Amino acid sequence: MSGADATAKTVIDSSRFDALLVDLDGVVTKTAAVHAAAWKRLFDEYLQTRATRRKEAFAPFDLHADYRRFVDGKPRHDGVRSFLASRGITLPDGSPDDGPDDETVYGLGNRKNRYVQDHLRREGVVVYERAVAMLRDVRSRGFRVAVVSSSRNCAAVLKAAGLDEFFDARVDGVEIARLGLEGKPAPAMFLEAAKRVGVAPERAVVIEDAASGVQAGRNGKFGLVVGVDRGGQAETLRQHGADVVVSDLGQIVFRSERVAQRSGSDQIPSALDRLGEVTRQGEGKRFAVFLDYDGTLTPIVARPELAVLSDAMRATVGELAARCPVAVISGRDRANVAELVRLDSVYYAGSHGFDISGPDGCRMQHEGGVAAAPALRAAEAQLRDRLAGVNGAMVEGKAFAVAVHYRLVPEDKVPDVKEAVNAVAAEHPGLRVTGGKKIFELRPRIEWDKGRAVLWLLRALKLDLADVCPIYIGDDVTDEDAFDAVADRGVGILVRDGPRETAARYALRQPEEVRRFLEALLLLISRRTR
Repeated sequence: MSGADATAKTVIDSSRFDALLVDLDGVVTKTAAVHAAAWKRLFDEYLQTRATRRKEAFAPFDLHADYRRFVDGKPRHDGVRSFLASRGITLPDGSPDDGPDDETVYGLGNRKNRYVQDHLRREGVVVYERAVAMLRDVRSRGFRVAVVSSSRNCAAVLKAAGLDEFFDARVDGVEIARLGLEGKPAPAMFLEAAKRVGVAPERAVVIEDAASGVQAGRNGKFGLVVGVDRGGQAETLRQHGADVVVSDLGQIVFRSERVAQRSGSDQIPSALDRLGEVTRQGEGKRFAVFLDYDGTLTPIVARPELAVLSDAMRATVGELAARCPVAVISGRDRANVAELVRLDSVYYAGSHGFDISGPDGCRMQHEGGVAAAPALRAAEAQLRDRLAGVNGAMVEGKAFAVAVHYRLVPEDKVPDVKEAVNAVAAEHPGLRVTGGKKIFELRPRIEWDKGRAVLWLLRALKLDLADVCPIYIGDDVTDEDAFDAVADRGVGILVRDGPRETAARYALRQPEEVRRFLEALLLLISRRTR
């Protein structure tokens, strides 16, 4: 294939990566043409003046061949040196303070920069809308995102385009000079960006439109290098190390390999009405039951401390745990949910699975969650301070998260709560904002969730086998990861209280129906063992 297919989708398994390292000009903003025009104006002016002075023929700067080969993607002064060397011209470097009319490498570079700034002041910044949509999508999925640009104008362009919020870190021409980093095609800029967002190179995706940038991604041994072909250079990008080439970032789809097909929650059948189907799916298999707490074992209440487990539900869960493995997986702290359930025979996964314990000495704390503890405590203190004057807002510090409950907040004040949460999150790159029912939550920016906790427990308990049918019951959007995890091997059941897209196969209404379903499951297991 000689070019980038404009319609083909590139599916990237989101479970393999934690971060995107993205070039700016030509990838997110339509400023590559601005830079190219500024380079042509600069070199044509200089070459014309030089040719006239030396009585030589004038050979203009080629906007395509010269731009791509000698200056595209490189730090400004490297670009000046590279192109002039191609014409057999050597100039003194001069100093960064040289004026735009000085005949030095820095002087010419500063003149080119002046042309770019003049254009931006007159015309502003135009963005690739589908690129912005992709950034918005990956941010919602918890990816860390860094902008990696050789331009010294990067910060100004981001601000002018309103793109600051999409990036956790910035490594640009200013940082190259400050840190003494080698420019593209050396990988130093990308390696610095990966360091700043806290990921190993193999867990990061590099997205570049310049051959030098693609080569930098390959030289840095990054997990995936995506080339963006904005003008017939797909083969060049591949030759320099692009794993895949797209013509538009809208062609990139991030999807976990374990994502299940989704349906409307009002379209899936009742698990009580389809007990026969559930029975057949578990025929000849052992059951392992995973349960959310709030909204599943207890009704949703105004304050977290009011969600008390009924004696009837505790008795049912206890009887079931005596006959098959049962785990409660909650956004609450593990110790808190264990205290509420009060059953020693049950496994507990708190903080959405970051902290797990259970019978027979089962114990696991995610090391990434432990490392994020100082940032979480700092964020908790900041949120308590910022939201002290918001009536009804409750900040709940957890071992591996900070929850902000706004169920009691007046509707017109909810945007203020959201703004405070986002502002605090921006100060802590290692944290990400998630949500649930009337709750905002800061969690470690790590690929870990209830679904991964379910899979970890299945492996730890030696239940990751063909003869085990896992059942997961939950009500919140945070339970969708767990529905995905069991979709191809077991049964997902949503406790629904309104329409939404879900990967669950069946539904129940209210905790009382959950209890009735668990009793039916208990009866089925009891009959099998007679």
